[in-house]
Amino acid sequence: MTSPVSPPSVSAHDKAAILSEALPYMQQHDDAIVVVKYGGHAMGNEQVARDFARDIVLLEQAGINPVVVHGGGPQISEMLKRLGIKSEFAAGHRITDAASVEVVEMVLAGSINKQLVGFINAQGGRAVGLSGKDGNMVVARKATRTVVDPDSHIERVIDLGFVGEPDTVDTTVLDQVLRSDIIPVLAPVAASAEGGTFNVNADTFAGAVAGSLKAKRLLLLTDVPGVLDKSGQLIEELDVERVRSLIADGTISGGMIPKVETCIYALEQGVEAVVIIDGKVPHAVLLELLTDHGAGTLIRR
Repeated sequence: MTSPVSPPSVSAHDKAAILSEALPYMQQHDDAIVVVKYGGHAMGNEQVARDFARDIVLLEQAGINPVVVHGGGPQISEMLKRLGIKSEFAAGHRITDAASVEVVEMVLAGSINKQLVGFINAQGGRAVGLSGKDGNMVVARKATRTVVDPDSHIERVIDLGFVGEPDTVDTTVLDQVLRSDIIPVLAPVAASAEGGTFNVNADTFAGAVAGSLKAKRLLLLTDVPGVLDKSGQLIEELDVERVRSLIADGTISGGMIPKVETCIYALEQGVEAVVIIDGKVPHAVLLELLTDHGAGTLIRR
């Protein structure tokens, strides 16, 4: 991790110019709920994480209600390796057995969550760390995936263990937190109907929460600029019909498919628009919400 550095000073004139440019967008998003999924390899860089925390505080100070959902795949892998627990993946998901799910919860709801809360508080915000298990916020059902054997072409069901998909979302706790001008930071760990623990994909978790909150925006911070066309150029705006056609013709493929499926689900649940942006771009969240310079692919219904 890099050592934190002091942010460059900004003159009063420059501050006035920045405020003047941002003001129309601040008014547009005033009191709106924006769910931000923070993940990818940028999470492993302390200075990037601190910069992200500062941007989230600025959003809150601008009258926006940010809800942060974070991932932590690389950190989970590192901890499992240190503990001698082998990681296996199938159909794009980590197979999570009883031993692994304890580590997942420890890393996501523990170290990562509290570090991000600390960074936000250090920037002058008031953040609280929660997981989907708190207040039965997110109750999940067991996830299964079907894969086709490349040789026999026979389908078989993959048991992913303690991997879940959101079944119900209760926003009671979140509503109370947001009314108190506190920034919720959510770990994508959910309860089962029997009171157990499920590991939930952070994108899917964020989409379910954003949908239930009827958020104005869901921002998915990733390691790529957004949705790219077949020549590798960024597609700045899409609607759901176009997304589905790009999946069908192979333009959208691999790991981008579940991301855009999360976008479609969130839109169907009432989110106004979803943006896939590169979390490595400095101040990507502010650029997307408070300027006309968009930082990724905007998807609407």
